[in-house]
Amino acid sequence: MPLALPLCDSQVTCDLQVIKMEQILWKINQFFYNQCSLAVLDEKAGRWIVKSDSKIIPYLKAENANGRHILVKPDQQIEPYYLLVDDLNKKQLNNHHKSGSNIFKHGRMVVETSPGNYQVWIHSARPLSLNEKRYWLKRLHSDPGADPHNRWGRCPGFRNRKQKHKTSSGQYPLAKLIWIDWKNKIDIPEAGLSSRKKKILPHQPQGGVCHKDSLTRSNYEKQDESATDFAYALALARRGYNPTEISQRIIAERQNWENHTGSKKMGKYLYRTIAKVGEIVDQN
Repeated sequence: MPLALPLCDSQVTCDLQVIKMEQILWKINQFFYNQCSLAVLDEKAGRWIVKSDSKIIPYLKAENANGRHILVKPDQQIEPYYLLVDDLNKKQLNNHHKSGSNIFKHGRMVVETSPGNYQVWIHSARPLSLNEKRYWLKRLHSDPGADPHNRWGRCPGFRNRKQKHKTSSGQYPLAKLIWIDWKNKIDIPEAGLSSRKKKILPHQPQGGVCHKDSLTRSNYEKQDESATDFAYALALARRGYNPTEISQRIIAERQNWENHTGSKKMGKYLYRTIAKVGEIVDQN
């Protein structure tokens, strides 16, 4: 039976590695608005999902040392706002994800998964359908075999345990966090696909006037967070967005959730808000 690789050479080294991984995990959570999950992938036994929490870092490092992959993905409610571009080389990375000044463009998380190979998460300002994601991934020369449906990326800070990357000394490359920008989003243009059919209603939204998919929550700022959510949800509903789409957009664009902490409270709050919006729209 093959021996597992040692986690590190000393306790001091282990402690430093955990501290560094805590910093990386904190940045990842910022990028995904604290709405992401990690997963352990065993190529024979399958994948199991774990919470993105610093407390499980020693467990993840042990699993990684025993040959398993550590992955990351935004949770389902915000997944439409994130696009994962996979298997890029240095030239593709520079051409599509850096500006003329050789600085990475906004709204991206760049991970070097193995030497000279990269994954790029892009944070979109609007939700993208799977067909739109497929269109843009093709344009960005992503791995054609990496479909965006329920797509996981490699988590930086852990080893890439694919056998093809194993060195002659028996080591595996470390997936590195190269760049991350959680403060900005990308205005991705519509892909020219058949757009959704909008429900035509006689009333304009209360608040700022916007057109098509240019609506953002900031156009409907009110005296408090709940009033803003309601005005924004009403504007979206009047333009034909369904409850799931409305919920996803509010979750992605609202910053302060201190009055509705936890997924259950957030879900109940959004359900109540969108239900009231539906009653108003149905009456008009």
